[in-house]
Amino acid sequence: MINMGVLCLARGAFTSSRYLGVYARAYTGRHLCVAFLSGAPSPMGVTVRKYSQDKSVAGQFVCYHLNHRTMLKIEGQDTSSFLQGIITNDMELLEEPAQKVMYSHMLNVQGRTLYDIMLYSLKEEDAGCGVLLECDSTIKDSILRHLKVYKIRRKVNLTPCPELSVWAVLPQQHNPNNPVNKPKLSSPEKALVWETDPRTQEMGWRLVLDNKVDPSDVIASCQKGDAEEYHRHRYAIGLPEGVRDLPPGVALPLESNLVYMQGISFSKGCYIGQELTARTHHTGVVRKRLMPVRLSTPVQDLEEGAALQTQSGKPAGKHRAGVGDLGLSLIRLAHSKEELTLKSSDNTTVTLEVSVPDWWPKDVKTN
Repeated sequence: MINMGVLCLARGAFTSSRYLGVYARAYTGRHLCVAFLSGAPSPMGVTVRKYSQDKSVAGQFVCYHLNHRTMLKIEGQDTSSFLQGIITNDMELLEEPAQKVMYSHMLNVQGRTLYDIMLYSLKEEDAGCGVLLECDSTIKDSILRHLKVYKIRRKVNLTPCPELSVWAVLPQQHNPNNPVNKPKLSSPEKALVWETDPRTQEMGWRLVLDNKVDPSDVIASCQKGDAEEYHRHRYAIGLPEGVRDLPPGVALPLESNLVYMQGISFSKGCYIGQELTARTHHTGVVRKRLMPVRLSTPVQDLEEGAALQTQSGKPAGKHRAGVGDLGLSLIRLAHSKEELTLKSSDNTTVTLEVSVPDWWPKDVKTN
């Protein structure tokens, strides 16, 4: 661990690269308070959006259909206790009246991430005890098998929901003098889920609809956007999502910034993979983290886990995934301020610039 001076240098580099603004965060018990402090223009070709719920301004919104995400329904009287033992976050949070969405990971027994999930509470009177679970669509069958392994004698029903579609909603434009408030729905009865993304305000809102419903029928000032634009936004702010960014059985939750995304509880009872995760947290030593990188040139078909090096040839981490010249890499924090390199499949050397995400807590210390 090192002092904040290093982080300030890293943030300075981030701002000089014309990336994001700055947020201050304060923890109050279980809840996280986020306040917008200042802004900076985004890099050329990258749309960076910021959010606040203190003010509102009339404006257009963009709805992105997330084909890479799918929904499962988990219902029954044992739903909460069943999930409590296999996810990193605390199911009791969803029992609070105002809490309807929660981010979490499922881990294997070695404490490595298997699946990143979003849980949405079904609190309607006729829904009984249950949640909708959002996950990567490519591992839908795997997560169902995983859940069934631990379902023994539990009064829980597991149902895929192919009839539902997941959408991300982001403002089309951002005016720093008038931050965008959560848009109101013109037909709220058509939305099965309409919640602020719990990971960071930079990610806007999550909308779940029946496949037959068009989002423009639900959000009056909404237009559809290309999903690649959504992923560019994620990579620009350094937020992982899905199996490409979080390879099952490989990624470690704390290195993947699960704490910063409000996806883990250190006060709940035991769950699968807790021992290593809790020990790492309490020792306070996280030497590598997933961080946003900007490549000197776009690279197609990078080898999975391509090795990163410093200019002097020292190992500096591994590249995970990206779109064009933006991506996520697992960076050794000791080298996060340096210009790094990797070799493409045609043996071309590509340089990477690493940045510290502004939605990370202000008091974060890096090595």
